[in-house]
Amino acid sequence: MKKVNIQPLGDRLVIRSMEAEQKTASGIIIPDTAKEKPQRGTVIATGDKLESQIKINDTVLYGKYAGTEVELEGETYLIMNESDVLAIV
Repeated sequence: MKKVNIQPLGDRLVIRSMEAEQKTASGIIIPDTAKEKPQRGTVIATGDKLESQIKINDTVLYGKYAGTEVELEGETYLIMNESDVLAIV
């Protein structure tokens, strides 16, 4: 995993979303138009006022419409508040 040159402020996190599922458990390939937005990702950076147990490299679950997508150095990341994280997996 390459280091990202971004530092979130306050209680925000930078998350790299995991890829959407390519096929179902039974082997049916899901077309791009039917794929759901992933709700799981890896924490890449944390803000300086984060007061929880979330750490860099944790895999977290978050709400479907949580965060703001940003593109940096050719990759897409989510920046979201700590309160948008539902669980650490």
